[in-house]
Amino acid sequence: MARLYIALIGLSLIWGMSFVFIKWLVDPVGVWGTVFLRCIAGALVLLPILFIKRKKGEKKSLPMWKLFVVGIGNAALPWTLIALSETQINSNTASILNATTPIWTGLAGFLFFSVLLTGFQWIGIIVGFIGILVLMNFEVSGIFTSDFVGVGTMVLATMSYAFASQFTKKYLAGTSVVVISTFQLLIGAAVGFVGMMLTNPISVGSLLSGEVILGILGLGCLGSGVATLLYFYIMTNGGPEFASTVTYLIPGTAMIWGFVLLREPVTHNLILGLLIIFAGVYLSSRKSKKLVSTMPVGTR
Repeated sequence: MARLYIALIGLSLIWGMSFVFIKWLVDPVGVWGTVFLRCIAGALVLLPILFIKRKKGEKKSLPMWKLFVVGIGNAALPWTLIALSETQINSNTASILNATTPIWTGLAGFLFFSVLLTGFQWIGIIVGFIGILVLMNFEVSGIFTSDFVGVGTMVLATMSYAFASQFTKKYLAGTSVVVISTFQLLIGAAVGFVGMMLTNPISVGSLLSGEVILGILGLGCLGSGVATLLYFYIMTNGGPEFASTVTYLIPGTAMIWGFVLLREPVTHNLILGLLIIFAGVYLSSRKSKKLVSTMPVGTR
């Protein structure tokens, strides 16, 4: 059991620091460049594992259109939106908004996948929304104006995670985790590359910075590669409910990393919004046994 807790803490530290890595990357390489680099670095970690598994006999036909949907919904779209968000908001704020993913997962299940929600889950959704308003200092009008980039795009990213999570659960239940994770990274890399070439191609000089190199290794190899395998190790050996508790740890580690490495302030609104969102996540997680895991595949 001690190994599971060590793995859980390690996972929260990796995923918590992912928001710092994004900050380091998004300015020198751009939004699309950040998506491309994190996806291609993560794919390089997982491709050898996928190759070995396929060579050993796991050669089932691949549900390509379903993998494409998950690749867009769980990598390309949310990671673009998160990188865009962090051009306007602090990494610690982004991490707290990211913690609302389980709340939107329940709502996505209700709207698109015929999942019934309990009264506690509906209360959790409402409480989570109040937590978001607290983070925004109740300045709701900003969501509908030019200030939408930031909080608004971050919320959209979590909604994309939520849809992809429910889609994966329904349509890819029998597909290998390594297959899903690798293909979503390859699809995300392809989308990031096209977006980058159409807008602002990465210059070689921008890749020579120490922060950029650390960002690529940390966000791609660790956050998108190793952490995915670590998460599913925890889920397999400790159960999906235990694995989903990483949701509560990530914002805390992200705030610590943001304060230490980026000197980001920890405000009263941040703490209060975090506590309210945690309450919403807890309530929305009080679900029937049909809803198993609230964490999207290969998230963060």
